[in-house]
Amino acid sequence: MKSEQLFRNILSKKSFLCIGLDTEKEKLPEHLKHDAQGIFKFNKEIIDATHDLVIAYKPNIAFYEAEGTAGWDALEKTVAYIRRKSTDILIIADAKRGDIGNTSRMYAKTFFEKFNFDALTVAPYMGEDSIKPFLEFEDKWTIILALTSNKGADDFQYYYDSFNHQYLFERVLNLSKDWGTPDNMMYVVGATQAQKLLEIRKNVPDHFLLIPGVGAQGGSLHDVAAFGMNNQCGLIVNSSRAIIYADNSRKFAKAARAVATEMQEEMQLLLENYF
Repeated sequence: MKSEQLFRNILSKKSFLCIGLDTEKEKLPEHLKHDAQGIFKFNKEIIDATHDLVIAYKPNIAFYEAEGTAGWDALEKTVAYIRRKSTDILIIADAKRGDIGNTSRMYAKTFFEKFNFDALTVAPYMGEDSIKPFLEFEDKWTIILALTSNKGADDFQYYYDSFNHQYLFERVLNLSKDWGTPDNMMYVVGATQAQKLLEIRKNVPDHFLLIPGVGAQGGSLHDVAAFGMNNQCGLIVNSSRAIIYADNSRKFAKAARAVATEMQEEMQLLLENYF
């Protein structure tokens, strides 16, 4: 799926919403908590209730790894189920991988070939040779961490290089933007850093940005659109906990759809203002 197809999907669904499937066993509704297939059954109901409202799903791999082989099985079934529901939904592995070349190549094979994900988040701090193996896979997306929302982002990402007059996150953007293209590379930018999107767009005007932090983390969808939208929308906005844990009863999927619908309707208005 190239950027043009992604943009067509956004216009068709009037949405640039991604739902994070951060499915934690301890937070499942009581009737699923002790079910051996509980994680997959939970995901399946969320997908059934929301697939027409989203352009992407983003399982956070840590929540599946924590359950061992049962978690990996649930992850594989989840990806396969999304494929059966729609061929136009981008499936993102939120794994934040990155290592020396041979190791990165194995990570890429795991997520792109074994699990058939469309995209994978990666950490760039080991440099170009740790990222290139991911970019070698045709029709797959590599999503590089650029500027995150967590408190610890100040520790390194805002380190200022007075000689080159740039922050470390800006150096990441400037050095990496030519490793791939806007058709196979995106960047992660936290929604709580919305005003920084103006500076980021100066460096990467054409790339899609994956924006976590709207919803439970308090990021503003309006600000993200105002500062970050480009001529192909260029945004995939993720919400996880605010949607999937909107309710803890047997009606959890209905509640998830209600929250997702609110976000989709706000996105529709924003898209109508821009396109």
